[in-house]
Amino acid sequence: MADMTVTEALGELAALEDPKMRAANEKRGDDHGMNLSRLRALAKRIKTDQPLARELWATGETPARLLALLICAPREFAADELDAMLREPLPPKVDDWFVNYVLKKSPHAEELRLRWFDDADLTVAAAAWSLTTVRVTKDSAGLDLPHLLDLIERDLKDAPSRLQWAMNETLANIGIFHPELRTRALEIGERLQVLADYPTAPGCTSPFAPLWIGEIVRRREG
Repeated sequence: MADMTVTEALGELAALEDPKMRAANEKRGDDHGMNLSRLRALAKRIKTDQPLARELWATGETPARLLALLICAPREFAADELDAMLREPLPPKVDDWFVNYVLKKSPHAEELRLRWFDDADLTVAAAAWSLTTVRVTKDSAGLDLPHLLDLIERDLKDAPSRLQWAMNETLANIGIFHPELRTRALEIGERLQVLADYPTAPGCTSPFAPLWIGEIVRRREG
């Protein structure tokens, strides 16, 4: 399609607004009322458009930022630019998509992971743990996995929700992808009981690390 202006994009987003969906999303801390499948269809029509993505992000509006994350070119953001974006107040869905759709695809991911790992901003630190999980699963050379387990054992129980979720993901994936550390990962998860009571829909895998590790290892190893 022809290039869409930011005004046109905001108009399309406004047409997707559903008051009932907004009410449901706001219970989870997300200030938008869009059906995300319809949002993805809009992004597919626009295709990659980095200038438009930057303009949409600059509005500060959640619907616009979600669309921006779907149409941006992750490789075109500088490291300091990504740092500044992450430090803005982000609702959960924007934070989740920013980490998964942009940071994990950025050529600056490792640089930022190291920069952010001990950051005082706990949302920033959580992003560093999410990037660490990618290393755990795909390229663990150079990572001190036992030390990561030491940190998880020390901090997971009392970490705030975003950071706790990211650290727990690292714990589970160490157990899944590194059999030599599986027993310790399972023991940490069992003792701390983090997310043990998390409601899990039928057919979905529990985020409780011992159950998560057991289920994925069973699928992978038969």
